[in-house]
Amino acid sequence: MNVRPAKLSDVEQIMEIWNPYIKNSLVTFNSSEKTKEDICDLIEVRRKKGHEFWIASKNDKVIGFASYDQLRAGVGYRYSMEHTIIVSAEAKGLGVGKKLMDILCAHAKSRDINSMWAGVSALNVEAIKFHEAIDFKIVARLPEVGYKFDSFIDLVLMKKNL
Repeated sequence: MNVRPAKLSDVEQIMEIWNPYIKNSLVTFNSSEKTKEDICDLIEVRRKKGHEFWIASKNDKVIGFASYDQLRAGVGYRYSMEHTIIVSAEAKGLGVGKKLMDILCAHAKSRDINSMWAGVSALNVEAIKFHEAIDFKIVARLPEVGYKFDSFIDLVLMKKNL
């Protein structure tokens, strides 16, 4: 497995991983599938801010990605980041997520970031366990703040000090 900063040529493969989760699952509360332009913009904007968008690949095929950005807008939040991590269904359980998060957190720490946050659907027990295994702690559960597939869903906030 190789982990490196995303290239614009990776965008189609990123869409192939991300959009099925958006369309068919409660992993994300987002219901609008990502376009090429969305992902290109996301990569470029985060990179301009000094953040990064990482991909994991095996045999030149993208099998996961992770990125981060400021938790909330405003200078008072500049040391707190929130990440996104998605691993392809076929690569789950192979250490891809851990490798991506190790690199992402090291990158953030090298930029004096204090904490990394995860906002996880309470129904995504697998993601909660994953984050706990890499030293994220549950700090809050926000009842019914997410909405998807005609249901309100709790959001679990998790934090890791870097």
